[in-house]
Amino acid sequence: MGKAREAGLDLVEVSPESDPPVCRIMDYGKWLYEQKRKYRESRKKTQHYTGVLKEIRLRLETDKHDLEIKTSHAREFLQKGNKVQFTMMFRGRQVLHNNKGYEIFNQIIEAMQDVGKVEQPSTMSNKRMILLIVPK
Repeated sequence: MGKAREAGLDLVEVSPESDPPVCRIMDYGKWLYEQKRKYRESRKKTQHYTGVLKEIRLRLETDKHDLEIKTSHAREFLQKGNKVQFTMMFRGRQVLHNNKGYEIFNQIIEAMQDVGKVEQPSTMSNKRMILLIVPK
């Protein structure tokens, strides 16, 4: 009995409802540690699946070449498993031309069809237009 105490072993009741009750000799602290570790590992795997949200900001005057570069960056993010949020900022009276913003977002959606799908369609809130694309 003296050696069991030195090793940190405990008598743990496994099944109290059975007749007779079943007990087990084990290191309870080690068992708790392993359970916490398994839980953390499972949480890491689920968080990896959801991915990180990457934001790409645009303006109404963004040039075609700059837009191509930004879409290529978004393509890389989607291939790595991240979500991509496109945010178009409007200044002053540019808000009156929000139809041009919708056209640009439609071009982006067409360019990203092979690697991603739209989770949240383009919406306008105040002076921002937002589009959210997730990997396929």
